[in-house]
Amino acid sequence: MQKVSRLYWPLLVTPKNAVTKPVDTVSKSQKLMTDLGLLKPATNGTFQIMPIAQRSLDKLCNLVNDAMFSVDGQKCSLPVLTSSSLWKKSGRLKGDITEFFMLRDRHDKSFLLSPTHEEAITSMLASTAPISYRQLPLRLYQIGPKFRDELKARFGLMRAKEFIMKDMYTFDRTEDEARETYELVNEAYTKLFTQLEVPFKKVEACTGMMGGKVSHEYHYISSAGEDNLLQCKNCNYAFNVEVTGETDNNVSCLKCKSSDVEQVKGMEVAHAFLLGDRYSKVFNATYLHTDGKPKTLIMGCYGIGISRILAASLEVLSTENELKWPSLLAPYDVCVIGPKQGSKEAHQGDLVEENLLEQLKTICRRELLHDDRKYLTIGKRLMDAKRMGYPIIIVIGSKSCEQVPKVEVHINGVSKELEINLALTEITDYLKHKTSLALL
Repeated sequence: MQKVSRLYWPLLVTPKNAVTKPVDTVSKSQKLMTDLGLLKPATNGTFQIMPIAQRSLDKLCNLVNDAMFSVDGQKCSLPVLTSSSLWKKSGRLKGDITEFFMLRDRHDKSFLLSPTHEEAITSMLASTAPISYRQLPLRLYQIGPKFRDELKARFGLMRAKEFIMKDMYTFDRTEDEARETYELVNEAYTKLFTQLEVPFKKVEACTGMMGGKVSHEYHYISSAGEDNLLQCKNCNYAFNVEVTGETDNNVSCLKCKSSDVEQVKGMEVAHAFLLGDRYSKVFNATYLHTDGKPKTLIMGCYGIGISRILAASLEVLSTENELKWPSLLAPYDVCVIGPKQGSKEAHQGDLVEENLLEQLKTICRRELLHDDRKYLTIGKRLMDAKRMGYPIIIVIGSKSCEQVPKVEVHINGVSKELEINLALTEITDYLKHKTSLALL
């Protein structure tokens, strides 16, 4: 159980009647996360993630780990610093490199802070090539920081210079087997986004600087999105407008050629690429075929923006004044608010509170938050808890002094007055629903 009084929670407090300086346009999620002490700006485009938000990020990482485990992913870690020579070899330093963070060490060797790791992981495979065909398909992934020198970092974690990403790199024997892997990982992505209960859209996308033959993006639909997505009303096929190469809205569906298409804004939260031998051929990453001859590995890569999903989910679900979390990402499931110190219900209410907390510790374990700031009114603490978006809030007020004590239970904004045993049943049912989502 976490006590609020012990929680590092740097709320942004604006003094009454204070004159605030005008700031650049921020998104709803950025404002809420900053005002409510989940996020603190560090330097332009970088952020300090506070303990409450870190809990949600950790939960998301666990879900992603489960998704990768379901497709036989093996977790590893690669250095953030990547030798520029690898990127020169792949040819990706020949284009626009203004978004790369480049640096040199004391020996004047050039490196970049990796925005992605295709070169590094393919070079690693090549160093032990040829690997046995018995090891294939091979699916390696990592979760860690990535860097991009954004021209205009904005909207908090949705477009930051440093971000947390899951990147998986797959290696297969043939194009057909690589396509099977592609479909398998995309199925895992679809399952993951279904678990998060935020409306999403899978669309055909450009391969861009990554190269390859096939690409799909996953988007949350929001006016804060920076991608223009088109969906055909005739065949329901969806694609990023970049695929068409057109800049206006007068485009037709790529699949059925219908002109009846609807345009929406999307926030990209994941991407999948079928790379072919784009990198494996350059680095000579091979496997030993059954005929005893080395053959080039066929690759795919699959990214999920971990920190971006967190912000984008809040952008879609929250109101202007209150956070709303995907059920599986809420930092705490239950927040308990006891009577104010010195109030007429304090003595009896404290006994009810103590008894309830003991039972909730068993039910909720690490998902229990106790707002023990009894110097504040119940109303003030309830307002804080609602703004933070905790799914279940239990208020122990005047009804706790009745012969059969009752508590006020708020579940996703719906309030009820319940006896203790009924309140515990409601909480248990909610947690069962949450568990069923995690097991999808």
